[in-house]
Amino acid sequence: MNSRKIAGIALLVAGVLGLLYGSFSYTKDSHMAQLGNLEMTVRDTETVNIPRWIGIAALVAGGFLLFLPARKS
Repeated sequence: MNSRKIAGIALLVAGVLGLLYGSFSYTKDSHMAQLGNLEMTVRDTETVNIPRWIGIAALVAGGFLLFLPARKS
């Protein structure tokens, strides 16, 4: 299996996951203040929305890479 087919499969999987979930969240820690031994830490949860057109574009690109005929040398 060559690298083009692996990239095609990865794009297909990413496109399906993007269409199914639509967003993902992560937690970001930030240090706000430190006074002697007292340290205040704030945890923010960030959400990233994935537009539907990006998922569809990943599916199309992955399918194109996966089913593209092999080059003859």
